Amino acid sequence: MLKRPELLSPAGNLTKLKIALEYGADAVYGSVASFSLRTRSAREFNLETFKEAIDYTHAKGKKFYATINAFPFNSQIEPLKRHLQTISAMKPDAFIIATPGVMSLAKAIAPDIEIHLSTQANVMNVLDAKIYHDMGAKRIVVAREMNLKDVIKIKEEIPTLDIEIFVHGSMCFAYSGRCLVSSVQSGRMSNRGSCANDCRFKYELYAKSNESGVLFRLEEDEGGTHIMNSKDLNLSAHIKDIIESGAVDSLKIEGRTKSEYYAACATRAYRMAVDDAAAGKLDAQIYASELNTLKNRGFTDGYLVNRPFEKADTQNHASSLEEGTHQVNALTLDGEFFKCKYKIFPGNEYEIVAPLGAQIDECESEISQIFARDGKKFIKFKKLVTKKGKEIAEIHSGNENEVNLGARLPKFSFLREEIK
Repeated sequence: MLKRPELLSPAGNLTKLKIALEYGADAVYGSVASFSLRTRSAREFNLETFKEAIDYTHAKGKKFYATINAFPFNSQIEPLKRHLQTISAMKPDAFIIATPGVMSLAKAIAPDIEIHLSTQANVMNVLDAKIYHDMGAKRIVVAREMNLKDVIKIKEEIPTLDIEIFVHGSMCFAYSGRCLVSSVQSGRMSNRGSCANDCRFKYELYAKSNESGVLFRLEEDEGGTHIMNSKDLNLSAHIKDIIESGAVDSLKIEGRTKSEYYAACATRAYRMAVDDAAAGKLDAQIYASELNTLKNRGFTDGYLVNRPFEKADTQNHASSLEEGTHQVNALTLDGEFFKCKYKIFPGNEYEIVAPLGAQIDECESEISQIFARDGKKFIKFKKLVTKKGKEIAEIHSGNENEVNLGARLPKFSFLREEIK
């Protein structure tokens, strides 16, 4: 049986963290707003809930990595020292750091906490990997431009160095995320945590003749083109090859700013893929079908298994976001009541998505019926009754009332339906 690498999932807030752990993550990563490249999601954690998140993760026997991978100015060094002292007291399992200077500072302030080198450092070769390892990095998150052969070479040369790769999520148009477009257009600096995602915008392209001064508009359609929009990374079909390489210690899912359902579904799909590959029974179509339920920009397998020049399908020029195959309708945090995420109507059938191995019993009550079809479990409501006992004809997102499930479901279960 193959060795299972760690499955590392995003924790954009405390609820997403709990969902990721419930759906099979071995470790999670997150941050507060300071010194992170995801300041939007990081604002969902304050110091109190961040400490709670770390403690909750450890109580589950899992690991928590604190992301501190922004690029500080001189004026921020003293605040950075205080930040490292504050976070280190919470006992995360590692700091994810992007620069040698911050690495050195972290080692001085918290020598017992591991250093994981961020992908922002864009390690591409043995020489750079060895230097960072010698400086104290226990793990490197290799550049997304790396291929598997070079990952294997690094592991052969430095067997004591842990290697982490991204397997799923948004891809940056720029080299290793070193983008200045957001800074130029909106003053929001991508490498300081406030990228405006300008690469996802539509652009109109023009060609000018210096001889005549004539300006021509180039277009793929009347609305312009998403010329810099990369598809999303999806390596679920290659998990067996990655594991068999013996070089990869951790598989990372991108997405701290994404939805609760994304945290659940992506983690669940890769949990299945890792466990199935290790057991010698990989079925790529199963994981692809699950991941296709997520909103995405189209999928690509990036650079790990193919050279960029070998492919011409890594960009989506038509749209910066496409609907997945399914709509998420509801989430239950406690297993007894749900919060509506889209629409719920009596008489409609909704597929139940729950953590792997969770028990869902077929049953019927005056409120709902749970039944099985084609190997899946569904729920159909006879009526909708709020937690306060009020019966309603239908419920839409925006309505904050909790609604009775009429049955017991596993915590953090979702209700979804296929988009016709």
